[in-house]
Amino acid sequence: MRIQSLRLSFVTGILLVFCLCSVSFGASVQQEIAAGSTIEAVKKKGVLKVGMDIFQPWAMKDKNGKLIGFEIDVATRLAEDMGVKVEFVPTAWSGIIPALLTGKFDVIIGGMGITTQRALQVNFSQPYDYTGMSIVAHKQLAAGFDSLESFNKPDVEIAVKLGTTAVAAAKKYLPKATLRMFDTEPQAYQELRNGKVHAVIGNSPRPEYEAIDYSDTMFQPIAGTFTKEPIGFAMRKGDPDTLAFFNSWIALVTLEGWLQERHDYWFGTKEWIGEVE
Repeated sequence: MRIQSLRLSFVTGILLVFCLCSVSFGASVQQEIAAGSTIEAVKKKGVLKVGMDIFQPWAMKDKNGKLIGFEIDVATRLAEDMGVKVEFVPTAWSGIIPALLTGKFDVIIGGMGITTQRALQVNFSQPYDYTGMSIVAHKQLAAGFDSLESFNKPDVEIAVKLGTTAVAAAKKYLPKATLRMFDTEPQAYQELRNGKVHAVIGNSPRPEYEAIDYSDTMFQPIAGTFTKEPIGFAMRKGDPDTLAFFNSWIALVTLEGWLQERHDYWFGTKEWIGEVE
């Protein structure tokens, strides 16, 4: 009787473990399906929620408070081609990836450079644009500076926007300089205009614009950019269908010439400058 009781307990235990594993596996599969259905979820709710931050000329507010810029055009066209509306979710750059991962929006379309560290947290689409870092300096504080090495000194202060690849670029090329980090680009450039820092490093073409608009007090110590960075859409991991769709869309609008046309307008002209607040 005791042996039969032990056998029954053993069989019951095996069945219980099997049932628990089945339930766990089923729940896991359901979670994976739910996590991998961003495109289907967007189609169902009829809205594509896009995370972004203010970067000129990627995304800016016009005089009426409406968002305009290269990324705004890209996200709007993407939503139109999907047959849904677009909703922009302005988010501080330093917290934009955590906000994506917690589901605050569906995708980041905000001039985000593809880097190894970011790719550990999110999946990137193929590049749909390229950018690079350039530098603009204060004429009085940086008088005689004519190379990056000129700024690579402990007593030289460089302003950058927190959480951007400008931080990595400054640390790589100017490791001895003192970095001043700001939450927004306007804060960094205002510090330069006020003569509180020697220079600002940022995504081209904003430093070039600053050198032109404030030519009395600012200049570019080196011409052009000193880095080249691929830009991609960022999305949550475990979502191959969404990744495939975004890559296909980028390929199509690239071949169509639309992406280049929009890039040329926002980065190659200043026809839009009168619209900005």
